[in-house]
Amino acid sequence: MSYGKGSSEYSARQIAPKHTLDYKCYLEQNGQPVSPFHDIPLYANEQQTILNMIVEIPRWSNAKLEISKEEWLNPIKQDVKKGKLRFVRNCFPHKGYLWNYGAFPRTWEDPNVVHPETKAKGDNDPLDVCEIGEVVGYTGEIKQVKVLGVMALLDEEETDWKIIVIDVHDPLAPKLNDIEDVERHLPGLLRATNEWFRIYKIPDGKPENQFAFSGECKNKKYAEEIIHECSDAWERLITGKTQPNGLSLANVTNSNSPDRVDPSELSRIPPGTNEAPQPIDASVDKWFFISGAAV
Repeated sequence: MSYGKGSSEYSARQIAPKHTLDYKCYLEQNGQPVSPFHDIPLYANEQQTILNMIVEIPRWSNAKLEISKEEWLNPIKQDVKKGKLRFVRNCFPHKGYLWNYGAFPRTWEDPNVVHPETKAKGDNDPLDVCEIGEVVGYTGEIKQVKVLGVMALLDEEETDWKIIVIDVHDPLAPKLNDIEDVERHLPGLLRATNEWFRIYKIPDGKPENQFAFSGECKNKKYAEEIIHECSDAWERLITGKTQPNGLSLANVTNSNSPDRVDPSELSRIPPGTNEAPQPIDASVDKWFFISGAAV
């Protein structure tokens, strides 16, 4: 199978220790900073069957890390609320995130468009991705994945798609080709995924999340249609056909983009420090028991 460009040409440039307010993770291509939102190709092969996924959050970890849509060249940063770093809670029996969690590059959930089936607008983010392979990833890693299905979370009246994928190098990858294969080979994972997204905000005083399609996971074909829609939306965004409304569109590789930056500007990004992560407060490891969670 041809995967096209390998992920080895990409690397992560870490600024300041993880779990601090100053932490940033920039993506590099052959040592040159690029935008994970706008520069990394969505597809890793010409047949468009293998996709590039940017890992933001490694499985089992709690720090809420995400591509900074508003910042120049879109580094990965930890989310901050009221001046404090955000961590997701452990809702029994789950520990942190259940998958390698991240995003597809060159995709955008357009907030100006209401999806005809979910009846909700896009959430203004790149498409979210849950990678279910056995190897724990790292922040800034580019995984080559294949698509299996999609869930449609409804988060504060916005459609927040969650694409289910598996690393093409995972031992189970040859056996997982559509969503029904996941239940066959990884029984309980889809139910746990639905539950996790439904309850993870409850410890912070928010109501449980809702889903379109009664929480059902749609198949690979449906997921691929969503990816194409969000890829087209990004294309309109990066070429100036859609207003960015605060998003940074700075990029290095898109010749048809008004926001393409001169390579001389890339020197403003400081060199990596690769410091050890700061310790996490012990309260992050607390378990929360949610009524009506696991059966």
